[in-house]
Amino acid sequence: MSEKIQDSKQDRRRFLRNLGLMAAAVPATMSTQALADDMVIEADPVDDIPAYWLAENIYCIVSPWGFARPDNQGMMSNITFLVTDKGVVVIDSGASLQIGEMALRQIRKITDKPIVAVFNSHYHGDHWLGNHAMVKDSPDVKLYSLQSNIDAIKSGQGEFWLNLMERSTNNAITGTVITPPEIAVEHGEEFDFGNFTLRMHHYGTAHTPSDLSVEIVEMNMIHVGDVAMDNRIAFMDDGSFIGSFETFGALKKAVPNAYWIPAHGMPGHGVLERNEELFRGIYEAQEKAVADMAMPDEARAYALADPRVQKYAPVTQGFEENIGRYASLAYLEAEAATF
Repeated sequence: MSEKIQDSKQDRRRFLRNLGLMAAAVPATMSTQALADDMVIEADPVDDIPAYWLAENIYCIVSPWGFARPDNQGMMSNITFLVTDKGVVVIDSGASLQIGEMALRQIRKITDKPIVAVFNSHYHGDHWLGNHAMVKDSPDVKLYSLQSNIDAIKSGQGEFWLNLMERSTNNAITGTVITPPEIAVEHGEEFDFGNFTLRMHHYGTAHTPSDLSVEIVEMNMIHVGDVAMDNRIAFMDDGSFIGSFETFGALKKAVPNAYWIPAHGMPGHGVLERNEELFRGIYEAQEKAVADMAMPDEARAYALADPRVQKYAPVTQGFEENIGRYASLAYLEAEAATF
């Protein structure tokens, strides 16, 4: 990026910060007409990230960053899309209006078909705040998720994640309007898009209590959201290590030898196995800590002593910043499991 463009972006962000968090004054839900209102101030566009080809008519925009920051404008999670006989289907739409618009630019390099459906994997904002862009582009688009995700976004998680992403990016998502999914899906439900059939999977609490995984039946692929990530350690405050292990097992049984598409990191056949090995290293280290009657503040040391954790530490984004919290959460869960 040139110095001139960078300076322009910085100047505009300073202006937006001086105006304050204008999005806080926008209602939680708005009509399509309101979404298109030219009076809404919008932050700068996000630089393009080319779509990564996964298979014929299946693409993924892979984020190189693990966490939202001002310099990446919140582009922290992957956006997957399918070109189907009935139109474009998006799985997780990104963390802002600007990121969703960037994804649309990549889609338009491949097809001019309308966006007909968006599936949101869970209620963390980096997976659905881009819905705003999809609705602006294709007003008839249908937004799908589990009912529990819809309820969570509408009852507080929407505002929480909008504000969190604003703070994390120095308002680089300004102009984004909370646009929740509206159509509830259920485990096992299938959607026919002609050349692709999508099957829904939900096995209880893993990364959150409401993780939706989307199987592309004809391709033996499955988008797992944040249930499993590739070389990334992330937010687990809403999740469960034990529940994650159960979900890993259920997914592998339901879709044997699958190609896994995570919302963070590169897709591939080994995503679940690597994530599970790291998680088992963290959790089983805490089972040992509890058995040894170690104090909770020793949880990090126990995790770092595990060879599986040592194996993944050098290649896992956010490891140093988050392993202490991960270990503490695993300790509390292991301790609770003894009662």
